[in-house]
Amino acid sequence: MTSLGSVGVSFAPLSTIMNEMNSFSSMGQQLAQQVSSQAPTFAKLLSEASGAGTQSQTPLSSPATVATISTPNIVPTTVSNALNQPSNSAFLPTSSSTSNIGANIVADAASYIGVPYQWGGTSPTTGFDCSGLVQKVFADQGITLPRTAAEQQAVGTPVASVADAQPGDLVFYGSPVTHVGIYIGNGKMINAPEAGAVVRVDQIGTPSSIVRVATPSVAAPGSLNTTLANEAGPYLPVFEDAAAKSGVNVNFLLAIAKVESNFNPSAVSSAGAQGMMQIMPSTAATNGISTTDPVSSIYGAAQLLSQKLHAFGSYDLAAAAYNAGDGAVTTYGGVPPYPETVNYVKAVNSAMNGGN
Repeated sequence: MTSLGSVGVSFAPLSTIMNEMNSFSSMGQQLAQQVSSQAPTFAKLLSEASGAGTQSQTPLSSPATVATISTPNIVPTTVSNALNQPSNSAFLPTSSSTSNIGANIVADAASYIGVPYQWGGTSPTTGFDCSGLVQKVFADQGITLPRTAAEQQAVGTPVASVADAQPGDLVFYGSPVTHVGIYIGNGKMINAPEAGAVVRVDQIGTPSSIVRVATPSVAAPGSLNTTLANEAGPYLPVFEDAAAKSGVNVNFLLAIAKVESNFNPSAVSSAGAQGMMQIMPSTAATNGISTTDPVSSIYGAAQLLSQKLHAFGSYDLAAAAYNAGDGAVTTYGGVPPYPETVNYVKAVNSAMNGGN
């Protein structure tokens, strides 16, 4: 039997080896603390990503649609490429133009990473399917979305391409739609992919469509509708300030006032709606609005319309909800087929765009 000494192998003293091992242990602890402090959701990402390689790369929205789904070329984010991301960059929008709501949507979606997939699931305690996750994330931001992916695709503003997509946008797959995810930037999305998987980060591949559900921007300087501005009279500065603070287009707010009361602060409808913005007393009481005070009425209506724009993503649907109620818009997945509401939306559009 050959001795190690005879072949020239030597060992460092045991004390030296122990010191080096302790040093490596200390470095490992410091690295772990650094990762933990910089990325609160990192542990969840590693947990789900460790099993990503065993999952199918084709997301399924429900067992019933397996046969009709075309592969969307989605690639799960692996442990190695997750580790290559700067601290938490997979979840935080990097564009300075990204809206606060987009950043909030991404951050909230990241908090559900690791929740198991459950067909029909809408809760983090029991699991999510793809559209259930989307509905919950947006509900956390005060935005009401329909239940299914196909219905969600019909809400909001289409985005032309992946290059134009912003964090918080929804990416859809299939025609008809069979899957939806939340775009987080850098070609990635958070989604609930399929049975046996968990909510995780995936590459978006090639979506069939992209939709942005967000409040439209305030009217740009110089685009004020002069006809409506003149009719608003002394209340115009109130409309402008209320629109700016609530994030709604000032022409839209003015058009609502035009159609509701023709800018009459004393108007009362046959249904009991009151004031310039025709707000029901119960709604006014709930939101601290004085319908007899035109200033309070204008600011209150601006806030209500802002909520509806966030919830439904378009002026038409926000106007429809203001007239017929949020529930009616949700039930019909669009402008309710009530003659009054259909004509109301047309009148608001006409006034907003310069008609009478």
